[in-house]
Amino acid sequence: MKQRSLLDRLKAKVGRIHAVRLTRRFLKAAETATATQDKLLAEMIAQGVDSDFGREHHFGRIRHAADFKANVPIRNYEDFAPYLDRVRRGDVSALFRPSEKILMFALTSGTTAEPKYIPITQHVLADSRRGWNVWGVKALLDHHGCFLRHIVQVTSPMNDHSAPSGVPCGAITGLLAATQKKVVLRYYTSPLAVSRIRDSRSKYYTIMRLAIPRDVAWAVTANPATLMLLARTADDHREQMIRDIHDGTLWDEMAVDGDIRTALSSRLAPDPICARRLEQIVSKNGAMYPKHYWNLGYLAHWTGGTMGLYRSQFPLYFGDTPSRDIGLIASEGRMSIPVDDGTPAGILAVTSQFFEFIPAADYSLSKREGVATLRSHEVVEGEEYFLVLTNRSGLYRYDMGDRVRVTGWVGQAPLIEFLSRDDHTASLTGEKLTEDQVVMAMSRVLRHTGTATDVDGTSLINFVLAPRWEAVPRYRLYMESSVVRQIDKLPQRFDEALCRINVEYASKRESLRLEALELTELPDGRLTERDRRLRRQRTRTAEQFKHQYLLPRPGLDTDLEPVTLPQ
Repeated sequence: MKQRSLLDRLKAKVGRIHAVRLTRRFLKAAETATATQDKLLAEMIAQGVDSDFGREHHFGRIRHAADFKANVPIRNYEDFAPYLDRVRRGDVSALFRPSEKILMFALTSGTTAEPKYIPITQHVLADSRRGWNVWGVKALLDHHGCFLRHIVQVTSPMNDHSAPSGVPCGAITGLLAATQKKVVLRYYTSPLAVSRIRDSRSKYYTIMRLAIPRDVAWAVTANPATLMLLARTADDHREQMIRDIHDGTLWDEMAVDGDIRTALSSRLAPDPICARRLEQIVSKNGAMYPKHYWNLGYLAHWTGGTMGLYRSQFPLYFGDTPSRDIGLIASEGRMSIPVDDGTPAGILAVTSQFFEFIPAADYSLSKREGVATLRSHEVVEGEEYFLVLTNRSGLYRYDMGDRVRVTGWVGQAPLIEFLSRDDHTASLTGEKLTEDQVVMAMSRVLRHTGTATDVDGTSLINFVLAPRWEAVPRYRLYMESSVVRQIDKLPQRFDEALCRINVEYASKRESLRLEALELTELPDGRLTERDRRLRRQRTRTAEQFKHQYLLPRPGLDTDLEPVTLPQ
């Protein structure tokens, strides 16, 4: 392992002491979460009192959380759009004090082709960085051998385009990377220039070209699918990768602009020793995966909800490397901070957002204003809720649409795990089928049938379940042929698994209100291509895109339906 400089070690020691203090401060705040939340809400009300939104909702009269609930109705993004559009045009007084500076607008995918624009202020950036510091220090303390070693990260540019006001719009990961401390940036395997590579295959290849020769301790990206794509890309092009590492080059066929190649040139020194080691790995294993060439301490990514399906595939690429969930994070802010490996549950981020909870049984988007919410100290372990948050981005009582389960407590702060989004629920006859239930059913089918997790590079978890409104409603399962061939009686097994998991689904099937699930085989690669198209349509920040296993309503699967050719 390369010896780190004395200056690096001194800077890292100072930074670590500071971050440990932040972590202890957060855990102390969790012990008194109710008072912490009250104080935070008061600060946010004070910051917004001079805004148009604040005047319209009588912020000057609000003294307690009960006043806040009485004066401000629950809203979703569409409700806030008129205010946010004004901010994008430069009228910050719509949601903020007139002197507030907007650093950027974070883009996130919505349910339509139009992305959401979330204002990022200095306060928001500080909250985000503080949350990452708490998360990161705890992870490093739990994995001692990862300190002062390289990190593989995937970021998107913070300046995808500009708002009418001239403020950049893009990924907050880009802003976080751009403002990161130099001592930390030195251990990123990819410089900021890599975020500007548009072509995904070229970006993945470039990231791995820069990372493979390094002493990588851990890798972080929101979507676990990205980690597997990085590993596969390097192995798919292993001969070229080894040649590039040996010669100190970057494959000419990669769609990487000249200025980016120039920016990367200092990191592309020839490394024949590493190349020879990789050749030996390929000769011995017939493949070249991260478990062969890196000594990983842990992987960081989402593990909750549908993301948990990827776990079964990780050993092929990463061996027995543990995973640490990065927490429930969106462009709107951080909702949880996981502190243990192997669980999606994290401590509610009580110092960053003011939280309210809607019991899942009461949740109805059409009746938000009439729904009673609970405070963080009023939730019940084991129960499921939808999150409503207030934050420093000017979003007050904002309906996140995130379904979570309370799994325990740290002091007065609940531990929460993400289950699904509200638009990932389907109900044709009252069965209220959720995406996490669909994923669980497929996981059981794969486990009980002993099905392999990967065939010729095609993921077995790539499927879509769509509701079909027919004479007797039913669900249609779309899956690619290479997968279907491996599982005997797949539609029956999957239907039975859904019945065991969802009692309402079982009741509707038994009463013949739902017809048996049907299977439609697709050509291999069809679902992957569909995801690529949807990613281009719905978001400018590719790492935020999630494959949707359950479509929420009929008619959204027309692009997958078999085409009947005229005779």
